[in-house]
Amino acid sequence: MWSSVALAALNAALALSAPSGEARTKCCATRAWSGWKNVKHAFIFGDSYTQTGFNYQSTNPSPSNPLGNPPYPGWTSSNGPNWVGFLTTKHNASLLQTYNFAYGGATVDSDLVAPYDPSVVSMKEQVRSQFLPGYTGDSPSAPGAPSWTGKDSVFAFWIGINDVGNSWWLAPAERGPLYARIFELYAALAAQLREQGARNFVFVNVPPVDRSPLMIGQGPENAAAERAVIAEWNARVADLAAALKAAGPDEVDAWVYDANASYEAALDDPTVFEATAELRNVTGYCEAYQNGTPAWDTLIESCGVPVNQYFWLNNLHPTYPIHDVVAKGVAEALAAGPNVC
Repeated sequence: MWSSVALAALNAALALSAPSGEARTKCCATRAWSGWKNVKHAFIFGDSYTQTGFNYQSTNPSPSNPLGNPPYPGWTSSNGPNWVGFLTTKHNASLLQTYNFAYGGATVDSDLVAPYDPSVVSMKEQVRSQFLPGYTGDSPSAPGAPSWTGKDSVFAFWIGINDVGNSWWLAPAERGPLYARIFELYAALAAQLREQGARNFVFVNVPPVDRSPLMIGQGPENAAAERAVIAEWNARVADLAAALKAAGPDEVDAWVYDANASYEAALDDPTVFEATAELRNVTGYCEAYQNGTPAWDTLIESCGVPVNQYFWLNNLHPTYPIHDVVAKGVAEALAAGPNVC
């Protein structure tokens, strides 16, 4: 368990952190950061945008199989690799072994925002019921659990799409206290990881799912309402990262990657990124593709263009090109050094 002192410090810093709208630039790294090229392990938590189907009680990552199980690219929602696969195998600067606890449909805490099904593993459970017993302590329960250190590991979180999606319509008087409780827990999870030796933290914010076919279909007023709530959530993510850094200024390095901005740019003009330049449809999806296709570039004539030329695979999940953009952006941010001061 984390100490009450560390958690109190983190929560105090969260309350006093700088406004999220302030520019966040490259900052001085601590001794815990030895550079992206020296990172050996990535521990990742999130939802369907991140999941690869990893089971920590099965085959663990190895030099010949850096994602462990299932085989690359895993079970993703992108009809190909997702950002985790691209980060591990394409945009890595070293041999990176990735332990991906993300689970489709996850919220930060199922008790605070219910997922679509009770069996969904929340981020709280990913950290406390899987990572901590599996990869920390004197007797880790994961088969072949690695010996990792704060210096050779990064801890990344991409969560919030389902929290927002299942709460955006709440009145501010109800949503505000709910989000305060969610981020108090989010902060506690980060503090707990820090106490177990984690030192390098990456936070990815919520993309503009208000522009997904799901929300487009609900009309401009609802899409605009969700857009405002996404902005509120992302401000809290930035403040959380700043608070975590403030609570351990000499031992914690932190990054925020703005997936929201990357998605907005690609949706406005796919040619701004090499990985999305061939996209031809950024607003809709083809029902014949929505549950996945045999190949990453399958063409069904009734859809007009191959599946990988659609931004959206279905009404909420994008195809793999934008995941490549996110992975490249995260890798570039890590190579540049911490951006949360």
